[in-house]
Amino acid sequence: MKKTLVCLSLAILVVLSALPVFGAEKKAATAPRLLRHVVMFKFKADAKPSEVQKVVDAFGDLKKKISQVAAYEWGTNNSPENLNKGFTHCFVLSFKTEKDRDAYLPHPDHKAFVGLLKPVLEEAFVIDYWTN
Repeated sequence: MKKTLVCLSLAILVVLSALPVFGAEKKAATAPRLLRHVVMFKFKADAKPSEVQKVVDAFGDLKKKISQVAAYEWGTNNSPENLNKGFTHCFVLSFKTEKDRDAYLPHPDHKAFVGLLKPVLEEAFVIDYWTN
């Protein structure tokens, strides 16, 4: 009887200790997907650092101006592979739905940003994807 109680207690402990792991897997699996809008810029060789900074600041301001933008981050290339083909700045915007992204693209504040960007932009690269 005592041996059965010990075995039963151990079995209960094993099951209980596994519950948080299963809960975490379930939570991760049900995390909402986001639509990422990745934008990379190659600036003109004669673009002044102050002009580039205006672009960076204006891009960051879009999150405050356009409610459909769920998240925003950016950075500059620091890869040692030398495969960036002159693209130096990367911006990532996240949207909850394609409808939100589609509202962002023609938004007047986005269009004004593009107007500020064009005079100093050599080339842009854009890709959108759903997170997995």
